[in-house]
Amino acid sequence: MCIVSDKNKSIIKSVSRVYPDVPHFACIWHLWNNVYKKFKKSHAKLSEIYFSMAKAYTQVEFDSLMEKVEKVDISVKEYLELAGYEKWARLYAPVNRGWTMTSNIAESINASLVSTRELPIYNFLEEVRKMFGRWNCSNRKEATQTYTTLGNIYQEMLTLNKAMSTRMTVVPSTEYLDTVTDEGRNYISKFLMPEDYCSNYYKPNSVVMTYDVPVYPLPDRNEWNIPAHVAEEVVLPPKWKRPLERPKKKRDKPFSELMQPKNQHSCSIYGQGGHNKRTCRNAPCKI
Repeated sequence: MCIVSDKNKSIIKSVSRVYPDVPHFACIWHLWNNVYKKFKKSHAKLSEIYFSMAKAYTQVEFDSLMEKVEKVDISVKEYLELAGYEKWARLYAPVNRGWTMTSNIAESINASLVSTRELPIYNFLEEVRKMFGRWNCSNRKEATQTYTTLGNIYQEMLTLNKAMSTRMTVVPSTEYLDTVTDEGRNYISKFLMPEDYCSNYYKPNSVVMTYDVPVYPLPDRNEWNIPAHVAEEVVLPPKWKRPLERPKKKRDKPFSELMQPKNQHSCSIYGQGGHNKRTCRNAPCKI
């Protein structure tokens, strides 16, 4: 288990109190926005290097990319070191961080609740309950009707990697070992069925179990059986007054997002513009 968020001081403080033994990582997208704002040059070069470095699996690859960062701007290297490699680089993470590199899921849920946030607290919570119940039911239904070896998203990724692997040169060494050449580098590969080496977490049965517990509907509030000590409790008004201006409905977008063309495609893996996950240069390791 791990927690991923931006570097908001209140979140960091609360997480350390409520989940003292759970690693707390930085969202690589938010960290990149900090780099973008703080260092006003070579963004185009640094962007691809930074996201590749955050996703690197080996020390050799990480060190090679960090050398490139140092050549572009040594102050960026110092900033990333100060942030703590273990906070944003998958290689240094103390737990298996997997694909959880950004806080995109929280941002997506937040965006789905923009209009709902204006409701009174009870109505707000009821709409949230119904939304999660609807999502839970839909995802469980989709998982039960998946007949591929892996879930739909992961099967697509595996199929993409299989297609990319056809560009490699394979020279058999034994019945079970091959030498694989890709872009001038040699790798040793075992003969295998890729699906057999995929974690059970990515298979339909595990996905069904994820959504196995339904979000049950609630009866009308007039039929609730409320304990006496709860009914008698007095809820005081907040100590702080709401500011006079209208509350914001949309988050403040960083300069890097504002500068992107409106119709530009963005990568669902990294959030970068100009390409999608199928054409991403930092796609998952080839199989």
